[in-house]
Amino acid sequence: MSAPAAGTGRRERTKAANRAAILAAGLEVFAADGYGAASVRDIVRRTDLASGTFYNYFPDKASIFRALVEEVAAEARARARVARRDAATPRGFVEDAYRAFFSFMVEDPAMLAFVARNLGTIREQFGEALLPAGVSELREDLEAAIARGELATVDVDYCAHAMIAVGLELGQRLVLRDPPDVEGATAFATALFAGGLSGP
Repeated sequence: MSAPAAGTGRRERTKAANRAAILAAGLEVFAADGYGAASVRDIVRRTDLASGTFYNYFPDKASIFRALVEEVAAEARARARVARRDAATPRGFVEDAYRAFFSFMVEDPAMLAFVARNLGTIREQFGEALLPAGVSELREDLEAAIARGELATVDVDYCAHAMIAVGLELGQRLVLRDPPDVEGATAFATALFAGGLSGP
């Protein structure tokens, strides 16, 4: 295997740092101004980068917004999935995952502001796009837990879609409360699903 070209490591680190700086600035601007009022110029002003550098990473405002939404969604799903897989009981499968998901949404004030300020845009532009990955992962986890005898046999397709839809709807509601009610949302979602997954 040949050695990497000189400077490749530093160049890659610089590219990663630039992208991270743009994303952080985008999160701040969208949180403060909302998607409609935000501009690429506003985002660039919050970095130490030249304005042209932005376009090396993102072609427009919509693309950086999409990247932020996708990163937030991916991390939220990952935390919920770890909680489901670590759960010791059927109730924990539901409760621990919802708590992990809702807690992630509110743990970072900038992210909380981003989600709360842009709920309409997120729903309008990404509502249907966010569902498939979460439903697919939850379906896999449900099937595996049912196969191991840890959960009652249910219609996995209906259950996965319903659980994801409830999580997204309650997540959107809880970020608008002051303070955000993670435990209330968790208790409500758990009450809806835990009994049915525990079996007779």
